[in-house]
Amino acid sequence: MPELVVPSQRYKESFIEAVREAQMMASGLGDTLGRSAPGLEADFTMFLAELRRYEPGQRLPEGFVHSEALWLVDGENYLGRVSLRHTLNERLRTFGGHIGYEIRPSARRQGYGTLILRLTLNRARELGLDRVLVTCDVDNSGSRRVIEANGGVLEGEFQLDFYDKPIYRYWIQL
Repeated sequence: MPELVVPSQRYKESFIEAVREAQMMASGLGDTLGRSAPGLEADFTMFLAELRRYEPGQRLPEGFVHSEALWLVDGENYLGRVSLRHTLNERLRTFGGHIGYEIRPSARRQGYGTLILRLTLNRARELGLDRVLVTCDVDNSGSRRVIEANGGVLEGEFQLDFYDKPIYRYWIQL
């Protein structure tokens, strides 16, 4: 049964495999992570430490908010990742929102996007959030379906000065 977990060494091989997969498909996952498979193999421990740098209790760089990185796994198999931001700053209110998620290319269109968002909404409730903002590109029909399946109510379509595509902003009441 798939579950959200804290990223760990246990999933190293599967995670690196997903990064290779994404980079081969030029799907964005590898670019978003900003990592190459050889770099991850060389120092996965450092990568895991970097994922934890925004957790509560950590001193934040200016302009950042506390957040947690979680991975969706099934057994030893890495399926996707999510970032849950505990609060919003002005930039996140405009672009990014509380939750950002990605599913590895080979696991897409199998319901894992809907699942990762549902599980993350449960975690947001545990944190005491009343509602969350989730954004996606207007042309990302898969993400729109995932957000709407989880109760997302469209706030509107927005064109931003610093981003080349229009986005949708959705609010989900918890």
